[in-house]
Amino acid sequence: MTWLTAIDELLPAQDKWRHRHGSRGHGRDHVLPAWIPPYASLPVIDGRIALGTWQSICLVDPNGDNPERQVRFSFLNG
Repeated sequence: MTWLTAIDELLPAQDKWRHRHGSRGHGRDHVLPAWIPPYASLPVIDGRIALGTWQSICLVDPNGDNPERQVRFSFLNG
């Protein structure tokens, strides 16, 4: 099962997720951050993101109403 399939099963895009703007089911996109946080802290060592062997970074945006997104990266000296 993929992440997106699991999300669709937990939070199906149905009319019960009413919202003032967006397409059918768009309200669930506002509930989604309760399960998938909209942030991450990643260590950077020698200019490279230090991920574990099986770790990766994934951006999730099921809202197809907005085809363009901006992603912000902030680097904190530590």
